Amino acid sequence: MLSKSDIEEIFERLKQENPNPTSELAAHNDFTFAVAVLLSAQTTDKMVNKVTKELFAVADTPEKMLRLGIDKLKEYIHPLGFFNSKAKNVIALSRVLLEKYNSQIPTTRDELEQLPGIGRKSANVIANRLFGANTIAVDTHVLRVSKRLGLSDSTKPVGVERDLLMNVSLKYHKNTSDWLVLHGRYICTAKKPMCSECCLFDLCEKANT
Repeated sequence: MLSKSDIEEIFERLKQENPNPTSELAAHNDFTFAVAVLLSAQTTDKMVNKVTKELFAVADTPEKMLRLGIDKLKEYIHPLGFFNSKAKNVIALSRVLLEKYNSQIPTTRDELEQLPGIGRKSANVIANRLFGANTIAVDTHVLRVSKRLGLSDSTKPVGVERDLLMNVSLKYHKNTSDWLVLHGRYICTAKKPMCSECCLFDLCEKANT
């Protein structure tokens, strides 16, 4: 793994490149953001945004989503992978929010993880983006980039999350996931990483072994 000073330099450079990174998921409010995160599992943000543009125009609250119903919901999200199970989870999520949380998204990760269709990664994303929690979500991009750079030796998301929380300065936690996701999506890609365009090349363990 990299030294603390090198890790600090990595995130300072990422901050200089993109001071205020944001999720690429389109959303109108807290509810639609949570639904978009749920739908994004094993699907690109671009595809999620394509289907939710029309979906959220008619169902942007738990009440409206329940009135829409599962069959109509499936028609909107049919292009997405696992659309049947995702539709069931969105309807179940909407019902829980309506009945237990007065249609509001709960603010803690523990509560979020109890919601239908919301696992640890999704809970971290929602808690961080909506409520400013110092959580770090680990998806395939974060997992890959962290390993290549030398931010973590773990091959499991929970291990990478632990290492990032421990070794990355608290002041970067709010944006850590977004920086690494965007870096993995556009620079440090899975098949053909663009090392010649990478602002972190001289610090990267993989590139310098």
